[in-house]
Amino acid sequence: MKTFNPADNIQDLQYFGEFGGVNPSISDSSTYTFLSAKTMFDAFEGNAEGCYLYSRHASPSNLYLGQALAAMEGTETANVAASGMGAITPVLLQLCGMGDHIVSSRTIYGGTYAFMKNFMPKLGITTSFVDITKLYLVEAAITPNTKVLYCETVSNPLLEVADIEGLAKIAKKYNLKLVVDNTFSPLSVAPAKMGADVVIHSLTKFINGSSDTVGGVTCGTQEFIDQLRNVNNGASMLLGPTMDSLRAASILKNLRTLHIRMKQHSHNAMYLAQRFEQDGLKTVYPGLESHPSHELYKSMINPEYGFGGMMTIDAGDLHKANELMELMQERNLGYLAVSLGFYKTLFSAPGTSTSSEIPIEEQMEMGLTDGLIRFSIGLDNDIERTYTIMRECMEQVGVLAKTEVV
Repeated sequence: MKTFNPADNIQDLQYFGEFGGVNPSISDSSTYTFLSAKTMFDAFEGNAEGCYLYSRHASPSNLYLGQALAAMEGTETANVAASGMGAITPVLLQLCGMGDHIVSSRTIYGGTYAFMKNFMPKLGITTSFVDITKLYLVEAAITPNTKVLYCETVSNPLLEVADIEGLAKIAKKYNLKLVVDNTFSPLSVAPAKMGADVVIHSLTKFINGSSDTVGGVTCGTQEFIDQLRNVNNGASMLLGPTMDSLRAASILKNLRTLHIRMKQHSHNAMYLAQRFEQDGLKTVYPGLESHPSHELYKSMINPEYGFGGMMTIDAGDLHKANELMELMQERNLGYLAVSLGFYKTLFSAPGTSTSSEIPIEEQMEMGLTDGLIRFSIGLDNDIERTYTIMRECMEQVGVLAKTEVV
């Protein structure tokens, strides 16, 4: 039996442009004409297969990208959106209504956390945040009103690993939908193959890879994606987080090199994580044997693409973390910036940036210290050189003791 390799699925998709181009033609149009009024009526009713109505509903460029991403995740289809949050929020609103309940990982992207904690209660939807690595806590949090289990394959920013197969069994037992944000681990992990009902990505990150475009995608069954797009009650259709056709075409081009980039991101991150752990730094990376879920993650990933490009180190306190990041930027090692998946290394202190929506007391409870630095490791050609310069920066600000010169 052939092993599922998402990169092969993407490679096997071949499109021809309108004039025979090797890239599909971009449909730079917001609305589409019909040869008959009856066909327009059928399109509104959802009964005109292959017809385009209005770009908020669908466009050729968006469908090309969605088809490629569905092939990558091994789902029936996919729906692209204008941002990662533009994918996440309609999914949760489509699956939940007033009085419903969600069980979510406690360590998730700050924007998702804020949406669940602060916005959804206005709609009568509540969320319990739990340690997703402890399945007994997940099951204990389920109530008769629970509709969704939500997690990130590798959590932002603490890099906790979700046991997707274990969560899928719980979801099936209680008739829940398992929604997985797979942003940190494209190609490496295929949540749908492990039982996830819906897989989400922020396309802004590794998939696009050039930090020039914001986008998101929801991968799932044809039935669920049709529900999201329904003109009468579909959350994606009615909330309108539509991706621009030009951006969809740009992401599709970058997607073709994702397999090459992920291998290099993983290689570089593994090298740095091993060296910094040897240096005595508190280093978290799923590829390290010291990671509490190393064996679990090892069993989940496609080893060809490694353990991913995300790692954290603890600089001790916020002052040292900030000083170190500023110096690393000055030394051209990367950028003091949020987001991830860029060709250059990006670093930030999540407690005061991407996870700042989470109250301080909750950050402390989950182990998010103010000295924690999250790294998205870049595509550096000479990673040994990068390590040497990074270590020099750490010595200069006192995160590491200076190497004795013999």
